[in-house]
Amino acid sequence: MGEPARKGLDLEAYLRLEEESPWRHHLVEGSLWAMAGAGRAHNQLLTRLLLRLAPSALAQGCEAYAADRRLKVAEDTVFYPDLMVVCAPSSSPLYEEAPCLLVEILSPSTEALDRGKKLWHYLRLPSLTAYLLVHTERVALEAYLREGEGFRYLALGPGDALTLSCPPVTLEVAALYEGVRLGE
Repeated sequence: MGEPARKGLDLEAYLRLEEESPWRHHLVEGSLWAMAGAGRAHNQLLTRLLLRLAPSALAQGCEAYAADRRLKVAEDTVFYPDLMVVCAPSSSPLYEEAPCLLVEILSPSTEALDRGKKLWHYLRLPSLTAYLLVHTERVALEAYLREGEGFRYLALGPGDALTLSCPPVTLEVAALYEGVRLGE
């Protein structure tokens, strides 16, 4: 005989747990996933992106959040994106729901989640105009850009630039990586 189905953690229980926990967790389809720490390259890239994106976001009446702001993508799924830009109000002070831009900085411990469940959930958000995956081992950036009802995929390298609509900014890949200690 099979095991009885276990009910996953609901949103309310997850939010209570997160408020009391010294550690952060993603809620992925009802299951808790502990978050890994970030290395030097990850933090350097996150800082550079935030410094480049935040002024444009604020000028448009939007907010840019780095690392510690929750994003609810479904009733049983909540993530902490590395960076997000949000222009629409949320129904809760505990999380955002309608980002226009999401950024995940890849590491060996998070890449499968960033390319798997996060990608699947993120691209279903009606508000999303771009999802960026930023590499820490090499100078490379991947972008999913909204085009009509779908998304176009771009792989960018050192000589490339990416123009975003929300916030309106152009990211030069080489400049983003200037001084970053890759692999650390």
